[in-house]
Parts: sequence; structure tokens; C-alpha cells
Amino acid sequence: MSVIVAQSLHIFGLRSRVANNVCYFDEQIIIYPSGNSCVKYHLEQKWQKFIQGSEKSQGMLALAMSPNRRYLAISEIVQEKPTITIYELSSVPCKKRKVLSVFDFPVQEFVSLAFSPDSKYLVAQTGPPESNLAYWMWEKQRTMAIVKADIQNNPVYQVSFNPQDNTQVCITGNGIFKLFRYTEGTLKQTNFQRGEPQNYLSHVWLTEDRVMVGTDTGKLFLFESGDLRWETSIECKEPPSEVEKDELARESESLIEFPTASSPDLSSEMLCEAVGQQQASLPQISAIAAYSKGFACSAGPGVVLLFEKTEEKEGYRENREIRIPQDQRSSDPNQSDKQDVMCMCFSPSEETLLISTSKNQLYIFTMSSTEIIKGEPAHFEYLNFPLHSAAITGLDTCIRKPLVVTCSLDRSVRIWNYETNTLDLYKEYQEEAYAVSLHPTGLYILVGFSDKLRLMNLLIDDIRTFKDFTVRGCRECTFSNGGHLFAAVNGNVIHIYSTTSFENVNNLKGHNGKVRSVIWSADDNKLISCGTDGAVYEWSLLTGKRESECVLKSCSYSGVAISPDAKIIFAVGSDQTLKEISDSSILREVPTFDVTYTAIVVSHSGRMVFTGTSMGTIRSMKYPLPVHKEFNEYQAHAGPVTKMSITCDDQFLLTVSEDGCLLIWKVYDKEGRGLKREKEVGYADEVLITKTDMEEKTQVMLELKTRVEELKMENEYQLRLKDMNYNEKMKELTEKFIQEMESLKTKNQVLKAQKEKQELQYQEQLSELMEKQSREVQDLG
Repeated sequence: MSVIVAQSLHIFGLRSRVANNVCYFDEQIIIYPSGNSCVKYHLEQKWQKFIQGSEKSQGMLALAMSPNRRYLAISEIVQEKPTITIYELSSVPCKKRKVLSVFDFPVQEFVSLAFSPDSKYLVAQTGPPESNLAYWMWEKQRTMAIVKADIQNNPVYQVSFNPQDNTQVCITGNGIFKLFRYTEGTLKQTNFQRGEPQNYLSHVWLTEDRVMVGTDTGKLFLFESGDLRWETSIECKEPPSEVEKDELARESESLIEFPTASSPDLSSEMLCEAVGQQQASLPQISAIAAYSKGFACSAGPGVVLLFEKTEEKEGYRENREIRIPQDQRSSDPNQSDKQDVMCMCFSPSEETLLISTSKNQLYIFTMSSTEIIKGEPAHFEYLNFPLHSAAITGLDTCIRKPLVVTCSLDRSVRIWNYETNTLDLYKEYQEEAYAVSLHPTGLYILVGFSDKLRLMNLLIDDIRTFKDFTVRGCRECTFSNGGHLFAAVNGNVIHIYSTTSFENVNNLKGHNGKVRSVIWSADDNKLISCGTDGAVYEWSLLTGKRESECVLKSCSYSGVAISPDAKIIFAVGSDQTLKEISDSSILREVPTFDVTYTAIVVSHSGRMVFTGTSMGTIRSMKYPLPVHKEFNEYQAHAGPVTKMSITCDDQFLLTVSEDGCLLIWKVYDKEGRGLKREKEVGYADEVLITKTDMEEKTQVMLELKTRVEELKMENEYQLRLKDMNYNEKMKELTEKFIQEMESLKTKNQVLKAQKEKQELQYQEQLSELMEKQSREVQDLG
């Protein structure tokens, strides 16, 4: 077997379409799906541990955390068969406890899962057309009961257990709100739906007999023992603009200045009506979560409402609104918060609220936030930083910095740091970004848009264009290894430009189909290209002519790589083989074993080859390529791998996919040979900044410095005033104390004199009495 090992280190991304896609393992660790794995993520220490998806999995569909937080159930499609895998979270790494893959009822996929309160039972809801609800004693893999949840093939969205009762189950869907009770080997419905059917999107148990249900029309229904007890409607309102906020403030001031009997108290709703600036609509309540005081629910794009139980009646009242903030780096900040909340959960202590959105983002909110205490508008914060929300189309690394650049169909370009696992820079544009390349220095990037190719500076806090090239629909671009040239593809033509003079030094024409991949040789004297026309060409940059060619019209190539000595070309494509090409001929064809390779990269040492597949897996193999099935395969992404790159020191492999995730791998050899290349020069710390920005920042610094000096002088003046004041007070107090001491001294002297006088009088009286007694004694004698 191959001894080249790739270990997943960190992944940037979220799969928001997985049901119940975020949950707390404990107060500091959360679990969410990313790529083809589930990630255990520590909120403070920032580490990730992976719960790998099943081999040959086509992606996860639903998650469920057991109430004792010991088990995680994952629904997947494995080789076109539905599977439920239960993992034991307490073991490190997490291990599979049970796999449910053989079912005695029809099922295509499981759309929702839930554990019983004692974590011994599991319920799973299948999707239409079967719509079966299955009830298991999962540890013994025993099917306890199965029932047809809906006979009209309406979609069912969610299933849950009564938090206090193993035998009661609730399901909701389009026109479906049903309570089932398990008795004597069957699941029997215990409620009867009355009134007009609703599209019930979500529900949560508030107590052992109360269920809160949300609809796609902004309605909340509270059912107690299956009967409707309370309902309310939520209006989805757009946040006011700055002008409208000013109008609201003026209206508020005028109404507060001149109160009337009809409006003694001014609420936000009254203000909105006063200026008439908000348009009500019907929000979709796509997620609900319970906590000790009540519940939280989504209320349309970018809004979560907190409801608390009222004391005087059975229902609940809205207590707080929390919004997803606008992203000022977005190309349209007014639309950046327009994302639906897919899932939400409270931490075990209810200190934080975590949500996931339809744009693959994770947000967090601290319940003890000062915004809530002060009554100010409350906003979520990114859990870490904004992630890609669509397929990633471009990837590249550089030499002088530990940076990775990606571009995506979400119209953004992002700069990641694979050493700190952080997002350093990002920017959104008006057009989709198809291709990207990072200059070896890490200071510039090329980005191919639909209308032009842009050369950009990576500034200290911005990505700024400084040169446009008229290369339309550029889906492949790359800097040379020296950085002095770059290649940009326009259809079937490869344009070569100078990075310094911006001159179009050459145009390489010869492909009859679209060019899919280009790569430079180590010395930048050659360029290798492949395309959908089945051609692999080797170009000389000195002459602009083809030096070799290999055409196989039956294959549409998607990726090409070259050995460090530029003697061997590796190409992958639609014919499910990996080809070694040299001198215009195919030396070897290595089969891919029923998958299609979509990307390939060769290490700088020439000893490792990595391929990405249409199934989202990654394969590692040694060079020379094995004849037999000798490679390591890793579950990586939930979609075809679009790009791969390896760092200049061969230490890290980077992969991206149509699932919108960036995955960082650590590469090593079990035998410890030939992989580690010591860096001769450390990473650069320099950053770019424009003269205008520098002047502005300098001016700001000067202003801040001046302000600091002013504050320092003001503080010193205030301190002197306080010293003078305290000195005066001390002087007054000293004089007062001296006077009191003198007074006390005088009083003491007077008292002493009085005492002496009294003693003298006492002695005289005593002497007289003694004389009198003596005379009386003499008279008696």
C-alpha cells in the first residue's frame, strides 16, 4: 500500500442543507457538517476534530445529537443506499457504534432523525414517496414500529421525541402535524388535525405536553396534548434605512415632547406606523429552539425573535429581536443579511445562541449581551469569519507567505492563512469570480471575472485592482513560478502577459476546445495545457510554439500536472484514467477504478501525486505510480473536487470543491523519507499599503496622538485641580483638628484644676471631721 498519508487539519465551510446541522456537544464544543465530515469545533481554543463520513458516501442528509450528548446519528446515502450511522462522541477519535443499513421497508433517504430522552431509541423519517416513520431500539438494531406518516406524499421536514416520554413522537411537514404514541409494537396517531392545513416548517417541544409549531406564512401555533391552545402571527419587516431612522428619531422626540392621552407610551410598532416606512410580509418560520424562558424562532430573512412566557395567560409574548448584521464588505450590503435561518440551538447553559443560515454561515449571539440589557437593537456576530456560500472555482498558494486564495461563484475572493487557520482578507464583487492565482510574493493576485481579468494588490486591509486586462470569461489563470509572467485563458487561447510591463508577450493558439488547465514548468520555460478537445500540449515560452502534443479525442481533460524535471506530464479527464505523457506519447494509463479524476497535483519533490475525484474524495499515491490499486483514499468533500494545490515546502495539501469548502491537509510519509523540505527563508511579514491610505492612517495616527496629548494635558489639569482641592480640604481639616485639640487641651486643664480643687476641699473636710471626732472622743473621756 501507499505510504503517503494526508491528514485533514482544518476545514472552512458549512453544509447548510443538512437537517439539524448545528448542535452543542458541551458549553465550548459544537458539531456541524462540513465537506463530507462532521466537525467538532472548540469555540475558544479554535481546534477542529473530524468525524469522517462513511466510505463512498454521497453526502450527509441529517444529524441528531442524543440528549445525553454521548451519541451522534448521521443520515447518509452510501453507494445509492440510505444509511444511518451512530457515532460514540466520548471516544477519541469518535468511533462508529452502530450502522443501520438494512431496512425491511421502502426508503430512498432519511430526512430527519431524533433520539429518545433516554438515548436508547431512535426515530427516522423518510422522504417521499415512502414517507415512513421508523422507530428503533438502535443498539440492538431492532425495528420496533413503522408507520406511513403521510399517504399524500407531502414532504415531512422534522421528527422529534417528547423530551419526557420515550413513546411519544411528533412530525411536521406540508399539511402535516401529527403526534404518535408507541404501544404494543405500533405507532398510533393520537391527535386529529382540525382547521385548514398549514405548511408546518418547524416545531419544538416546550414542555412534556406542549409543542410550538411554525409555518411558512409566519404563524405560530401552540398545541397542548394535540389541541390548539394559542396562536399568533409574525410580520416580517425590513430594517429602517438611515434616513428613516432619523425620521423615526424626530417623530419620537416630537411625540415624547407633546404626549397625548392616546399615546402615553411610544413603541417601535407605533413609530413604524407613524412614518409608514415598513412593508409587512409573511416570514417563513424555518427554525425554532426552546430555552427555559420560552423559545426563539426565525422570522424571515436575517431575523430571530425571542418569545417569553406570559404570566397572565397561556401564550407567549415577543421579547427581543436579533438580526444578522449587514456585511459592509459585500458588493451589496443591503442584501448581505437576506439569508434564511436554517437551524438554531442554545448552549447547555443558555449563555449563547448559535444559528446556521442558507448562505452557509454560522452566527453566534451572547444572551447576556449589553444590547439586550440596554434595550438596543441586537445583532448576531460571525462565529469566526464569513465563509464561502457557493462552489469554489479557484485556488492557489504562494511561496513567501502562508496564504491561500480562493474565489467562488458567490462573487467573493478570500485570502486564508493555513498556519493560523484564519481568514485574513475577503471582498465581494458584482460579478462571479471564475479563476484566481496568487503571486509567489503573496502581494498580488489575478482574478478572472466574466467581463475582464484583474490584477490586484493585497493591501493591509483591502483587495484593490490596479490593472484590468481584456480577457473575457477567464476560467483559468496562473502566475509563473518566478512571478514575472502570467498566463490567462480565454476559451481556447492562452494569453501570456508580463507582470511588470503588462505587455501581451505571446498568444498560444492550438486548442480546438476550451482550455481547462495550465501549469508552468519549474524553470518557467515551458507551459503545459489541456482541454476539452482531448489535447495535452507542451509549449515553449521562448518560441511560443508547441514542443509536444498528445491528442485523445475520446477524453475531455480536466487537470494537468508536471514533474519537477519537466520530463513527465500527468493528465486526468473523463475516461477515468491517470495518464503519464512524455515526448507526445502516453507512457502509462493508470485506472481510477470507477471514478473520474477532476484535479491532480504533484509535489515539488516529485515523490507524491494527489488526485481529486468527482465523488469528492482525495487519493494519495507515491511516484512512480503504482500498477495495482495502491493508494490511500480519504473522504473529503460533498461534491466534485474543483482545484488542488500543495505548498512550496510539500507540507500542506489544499483542496476545494463545489460544496464551497476549503480543506487543509497535513502531508507526511510513514517512513519519514523525502517529504520535509526545510525552508531556507522564513515567511515575509511585509504588507502593501497605498500612499493615500498611509497618509490617511498617518493623519489618523497624528490626530489620535494629538487627542492623546490633549487628554493627557486635560487629565493632568484635572489632577492638579483635584490636588489643590484636596490640599485645601486637608488644610481646613488640619486647622479644624488643631482647634479641636486646643479646645480639648483647655478643657482638660480646666478639668484638672477642678479636680485638684475638689481634692483640696475633700482633704480640708476630712481634716475637719477628724478634728471634730477627736474633740468628741476627748469630751466623752
